[in-house]
Amino acid sequence: MSQFKCYIYIIIFLINLGAVSQNSINDDPEITQNSINHWIAQSEVELENYNYFSAQKDLDKALALAEKSNNKKSAGIIYALKGKLKLITQEEDKAIKLLNKAIEIQRIINDNKNLGSSYKIFADVYFAKGDFYSALDSYRAAKSKFEEEELNRELAETLLSEGKTYIQLRNYHKARDLIEQSIAVSKKYDYYKTESEALVNHALTYSKLGNQEKALALALEGLNIAKTNNYTSIINEAYLLLSELYNDTGAYKDSRDFLKKHITLSDSIRELTISSSNSQETQYLLNEEKEKNQEIVEKLEKAEDEQNMSTLISILSVALITILSLLTLSLYKNNNIRLKTNNMLHKKNSELIIAKEKAELASKTKANFLSTVTHELRTPLYAVTGLSNMLLDENPRPEQVQHLKSLKFSGDYLLTFINDILQINKIEANKVDIEPETFNLKKKINNIILALNNSALDNNIKIHYEFDKELPENFIADQLKISQILINLIGNSIKFTKDGDIWIRVYKIEQQGKTYILRFEIEDNGIGISQEKQDHMFESFSQGSIQINRKYGGTGLGLSIVKGLIDILKGKIYVKSELDKGTTFYFEIPLEHTTVEEAQENAPTYFDGKSDDLNLTNVKILVVEDNKINQMITKKILTKMNLKCDIVDNGEAAVEMIKANAYNIVLMDIHMPGISGIEATKQVREFDKKLTIFALTAVTIEDKMHEFEEAGFTDIIPKPFKQEEFEKKLYNALASKKETPSTSA
Repeated sequence: MSQFKCYIYIIIFLINLGAVSQNSINDDPEITQNSINHWIAQSEVELENYNYFSAQKDLDKALALAEKSNNKKSAGIIYALKGKLKLITQEEDKAIKLLNKAIEIQRIINDNKNLGSSYKIFADVYFAKGDFYSALDSYRAAKSKFEEEELNRELAETLLSEGKTYIQLRNYHKARDLIEQSIAVSKKYDYYKTESEALVNHALTYSKLGNQEKALALALEGLNIAKTNNYTSIINEAYLLLSELYNDTGAYKDSRDFLKKHITLSDSIRELTISSSNSQETQYLLNEEKEKNQEIVEKLEKAEDEQNMSTLISILSVALITILSLLTLSLYKNNNIRLKTNNMLHKKNSELIIAKEKAELASKTKANFLSTVTHELRTPLYAVTGLSNMLLDENPRPEQVQHLKSLKFSGDYLLTFINDILQINKIEANKVDIEPETFNLKKKINNIILALNNSALDNNIKIHYEFDKELPENFIADQLKISQILINLIGNSIKFTKDGDIWIRVYKIEQQGKTYILRFEIEDNGIGISQEKQDHMFESFSQGSIQINRKYGGTGLGLSIVKGLIDILKGKIYVKSELDKGTTFYFEIPLEHTTVEEAQENAPTYFDGKSDDLNLTNVKILVVEDNKINQMITKKILTKMNLKCDIVDNGEAAVEMIKANAYNIVLMDIHMPGISGIEATKQVREFDKKLTIFALTAVTIEDKMHEFEEAGFTDIIPKPFKQEEFEKKLYNALASKKETPSTSA
C-alpha cells in the first residue's frame, strides 16, 4: 500500500515537472508568438480550401495562446478572423459580436493597420445583411486607415467592395468611379486577384449603364486573369455575367455555353465545400467520442481500488482549486481592465462635453458679435448711401459728380461685403433653411441671363444657353438659393472673361421617380485658374492672386457661399480649369419634378402706378429715429416725395404722438434709447390694429422676421435701402389706404 502511494507521488512529481518545463517554454514570448502566427496562417489556408471546421479549431488554439500571453494585437487579429469565418458560414450576428471585440482591442492599442481590416470585414457583414448604407460607412473608415498606413492591397480590395455596394444601391456612376480606382491600384502593384474581380464588376456597371460592348470586353479581360491565376470563385462569377451579357446581345449560343460552365463549376465548388466540411467534422466527433470512452474506462479501473479513490479525489481537488484560483485571478484582471476603460471613457466624455460647450459658446459669441458689428456698420452706411444719392439728385458741380459716384460705389460695395459675411456665418452655423416652392427652372435661368446680359455686353461676351429638350421645366425646390448659386458663378465668368463666350448648360444625369439629379454647367474661355488655386478656391476669402484681386476686385467669399448653398441643397460642385484657356464649373443637385405650373403672383410687390394719381395733401408720416443724420436723410427723402412728417427720437414719445395724431404711416427704428421699436409697436397695436407701421432697421431681416411679425409690423424696410424701393413701398401702402386715413382708437 505504501509502495503504491509512493508511485502516486512520483507520478504527480513528474507531471508537475513536465508542467513546469512546458510553462517555461510557453512563457517564451517569441515561441508563443510563433505558435500564434502558425495557427493563424494555418486557419487562413483552411479558409481558402473551404475547411471551415478546421479553420475554427486553428483560430481557437491561436486565441487561447494570445489570451494566455496577454497578446492584445494577436487577439484582435484572431477575433477579426473568427468574425470573417462567421460571415462565411452566414452567422452574421455572431460575426458582429466578434468584430466588435476585435475593434475594441485594436482601438485601445492603436493597431491602425489591423483596425482597417476589421472595419473592412464589418462592412462585409453589413453588406451580407443588406444594410448597404452602414456598409458604406465602414468601408470608408477602413479606406481611411489603409490610406494612412499605405496598405495598397487592402485599399484596392476596399475600393472594389465600396463599388459593389453602390451597385446594389443602383448608383452605377459612383460604382464605376470607385471600381476604376481599384483597378488602377491593382494594376500598379500587380494585385491580380483584385484586378480580375474588379474588371468583372466594372463590366457589370457598364452593362447597367447600357454599354454592352464595353462590358463584354471588360468581363473577358477579368476572366482571362482569373483563369491564369486559377481564381475559381471569380471565374465562376465571370461565367455567369458573360452568359447574361451574351443573352442581352442576342448571342444565345455563347450565352448557353457560359451558363453551362457556370453551373458545372458551381456544383464542383458546392461539393468541395460540403465534403471538406463534413469529413473534418466527422473525424473530430469520432476522436472526441474515443477520448470520452477512454476516460470512462480509466475511471472504472480506478474505481476497483477504493484506497486509490481518496488519492484521485485529492488530486482533482487540487486541480479544481488551481483552476478556480486562475479563474478568479483572470476575472480580477479583467475587472480592473474594465474599470480602467470605464474611467477613461468617463473622462473623455467629460472632456468632450466641456469642449462642446466651449464651441457652442464661441459660436454664439461670434454670431452676437457679427450681428452687433453689422448693425453698427449698416447705420452709418445708411448715411453714406443716402447722402450720396441726395447729393447726386441736387445738381452737383461737374467736378463733384465723379467723387459722389465713387462714394456711392464704395458704400454699395461695403454693404455687399457685409451681406456676404453674414451669409457665410449663417451657413457655417447651420441656420440656413430650405424653402421649396414650385417654379419654372428654364424661365428662371433665362431671367438670370437677361439680368446679367448688360454686364456681359460690357466685356464683349456672348452668352449661350442650352436647356435639355427632354427635361421638364417645372420643379419644386428652393429657387432663391439656386438663383444665388447661378448668379455667383455666371457673374464670376463674366468678371474674368473678356471678348469671349460663356456657355450655360442644364441636363439630366439620373432619375429616380419624380426626383431628377440635374447637372448645371457654366463654361467660359476666360483667364482660367491655376491648379494650386483650384485646391483652395472654395474656402472663405480665397482669391486668385493679389494682382488678380486688384485688377478684377471681389471679396473672395462668393465661391465659399456657392459651396455652402450647394451642400445645403444636398449637391456637389466641381471645377475644371486651365490657365489662359478657360474654366468650367459644374454642380449636381436633386430637384423634384412637378406637373403643377409655376404659381402666379396676384398683385405686384411694389406700387406700379403714378405718384400723381395719389392725393398726398393730408398724408402725415411719423419718423421714429434716434440718429440725427438718419432723421435728416429720411425727412429729406419724404419731402422730395411731397410728404409731410413728424420726427421723434424714442419709443415712448412715438406711442404718445400716435395716440394724439392721425398718421397714415409710421417709420419705426428698432434700436433706440428707452423702449425699443419692437416694444413701442406692441403698445401701439393694443389701441390701433390697422395703422401701417414699417420697421426701419439695420438688423438682418431673416434673423428677426418672426419677432417683427409677432410685434405687429406691417412690413420691413432694411437700412440702407434703395430710394426707389423705399418710395414704391410707401406709395403702395398709401394707395391701399387712400380712401380713409388711420385713426386712433
